[in-house]
Amino acid sequence: MTGGSIPHNDIAVNLTTTLKNHLHGKGCKVSMVDAKVGVSSSGPFYYPDVMVTCNKQDRPATKIIYHPCLIVEVLSPGTEAIDRGKKFQNYRRIYTLKEYVLIDVQQIMVEYFRLNQNGIWELDNYGEKDEVNLTSVELSFPIEILYEDVI
Repeated sequence: MTGGSIPHNDIAVNLTTTLKNHLHGKGCKVSMVDAKVGVSSSGPFYYPDVMVTCNKQDRPATKIIYHPCLIVEVLSPGTEAIDRGKKFQNYRRIYTLKEYVLIDVQQIMVEYFRLNQNGIWELDNYGEKDEVNLTSVELSFPIEILYEDVI
């Protein structure tokens, strides 16, 4: 989202840094804000706040990622309804997507949608003092890392 708030940016940077450090040397690519994801070759296309692909088909990508395993949106009042609704509806069409995460800017809260073994999206919530568990990239970390230096 162009013109987002500083806290919005700080949360995205904190998560991107955590993911990048964790995934270093593991063949995954972490992207943020300016990286486009395509639901299909004909669209729709979005610019998620953070995403991860570990798919070899995305390694040479220069414009569009088509095979993310994790997509994260940092919620803003102006985009929250779209992130929860139409975007998530379209993201679910990406067959490689395993997790969709929504991070609240106004309070310490993360909503975590995970595709289970039966192909059903399940919701978990994380709050203050919780450990966030991103299974698609085998990463757990204290939720406070996301909100470090966020006012």
